[in-house]
Amino acid sequence: MDRPLKFGSESLGSRLILGSARYPNHDVLLQALRAGGTEMVTVAIRRVNLDDPTGENLVSLLRRENFRLLPNTAGCYTVRDAVITAELAREALGTDLIKLEIIADEDTLYPDAEKLLEASRILVDKGFQVLPYCIDDPVTCKKLEDLGCVAVMPLGSPIGSGMGILNPYNFSIIREKCQLPVILDAGVGTASDVALAMELGCDGVLLDTAVAHAKDPVLMAEAMRLACEAGRKAFLAGRIPRKYYAEASSPTGGKIRGGRKAG
Repeated sequence: MDRPLKFGSESLGSRLILGSARYPNHDVLLQALRAGGTEMVTVAIRRVNLDDPTGENLVSLLRRENFRLLPNTAGCYTVRDAVITAELAREALGTDLIKLEIIADEDTLYPDAEKLLEASRILVDKGFQVLPYCIDDPVTCKKLEDLGCVAVMPLGSPIGSGMGILNPYNFSIIREKCQLPVILDAGVGTASDVALAMELGCDGVLLDTAVAHAKDPVLMAEAMRLACEAGRKAFLAGRIPRKYYAEASSPTGGKIRGGRKAG
C-alpha cells in the first residue's frame, strides 16, 4: 500500500491539492473539491475577509466541510509583504503552514527566486512550515530544502497557462536531488499533465485554474483525481526503459518454420 503524502506536520491520503479561486460559485467549488477527493485546499489570504469570522465566508465554508487549509501569499511582490501576509494567516487561521509566493513580474507571474529564498529563511526562523512556489530549477529547490522548507513547489509552466510541464528533465533532476516532497504547482491544463507529474516522481500536484475554468469543473476534478492516482501507481510500479528498437513480447525460440513439401 502507498504511504500518505507527508510534509511538516501534515499527513494526507490524497496527493491532489486544489485551489479555491475562480469558480463560478461556492456550490460548484464544493462539488469539485469532493469530486477531486482532495483533503487540502489552498486559500489566498488577500481574498479572505478576516474581519467577518462569523459570516458565510470562504474559510468558514471550507472548514465546515472539514477541508484542511493551506493559506498562501498570492499577490505579494516583496519579502516584507509576504512575511506580513504569512503572519496574518497564522493569526487568523491558527496554522503555521504557508504556501509562499513572491511574484517577480505581472506578465509571467514567475516567482522571484532571490526574494523567495530570503523570505523562506525569515519565515522558517519564525516557526512557519514553508511550502515555496518556485521555478523548476534544481539548484533553487535544493537551496530551499537547505533553508528548512517542508516541501518545494516548482512550476510546470506559467500560472494559469495550461501548458503543462515544459521541462520534464528538470523535474527528474529535482526529484533526484531533493529529499523533500516535490509538489507540482502551476501550469496544469488537463489530466495528462497531472499523470505525467506523478510519473516523474512528484509527490503531489496543486492546481486550480484547470478545474475552476473547465467547461465542467466537477467532472474535470474527478479526472484530475484519477490521473493523480494512476500516475502515482505507474511511478511506484516502475516503467520499462525506453529503447530505440522494437523488442518482441513473445519468446523467439520454438518458432514454426515453413518448408518445401517433399515429393
